[in-house]
Amino acid sequence: MPDKGPTRAWQRMLSGRRLDLLEPSPLDIEIEDIAHGLARVARWNGQTRGSHAFSVAQHSVLVERLVAELSPRLSREARLMALLHDAPEYVVGDLISPFKAAIGVNYKDLELKLQAAIHLRFSLPALVPKPLTILFKKADHLSAFYEATQLAGFEEKEARRLFGAPPSGAKTPRLTPLPTAEAQTQFLERFHRLAIR
Repeated sequence: MPDKGPTRAWQRMLSGRRLDLLEPSPLDIEIEDIAHGLARVARWNGQTRGSHAFSVAQHSVLVERLVAELSPRLSREARLMALLHDAPEYVVGDLISPFKAAIGVNYKDLELKLQAAIHLRFSLPALVPKPLTILFKKADHLSAFYEATQLAGFEEKEARRLFGAPPSGAKTPRLTPLPTAEAQTQFLERFHRLAIR
């Protein structure tokens, strides 16, 4: 039998787009699909307090806000990249770090390809510059600290050990998990305020 080549992995989106997960095209990416998916992906595998899950959409808005607080002179482009830092999870979900490590390098490659396509779709550099990657990771850990202590039942000492301590004098956000539609709207509103016109 002739070799049919690699199997394609397609995901149909509510917008009607079909996204090739192995070779994603920027042309098949819509912000509405991203917002819809991220608002329905639960952080902490849903193991949080409240009537609703704390979604990746809410987490993304929080990380963008924390990035702006850590580095107030950042460009709108950099802040948009911060908002989209977990955008691939609209397709692949939010896997906890130990599970990502267990899956291996191919998972990370898939995430990076998808992230590059998302960035290109919105006129951003395909790769996040190293200084911004470091800043985003710092804000991501800070967000994880607040989420862990306010929503996921962690003691502050344990959260500090795992994610680091917030900077002295930092304003502590009050986190309330939102219903999906509200989280989706919040993410879209933030995107449209930051998007390059």
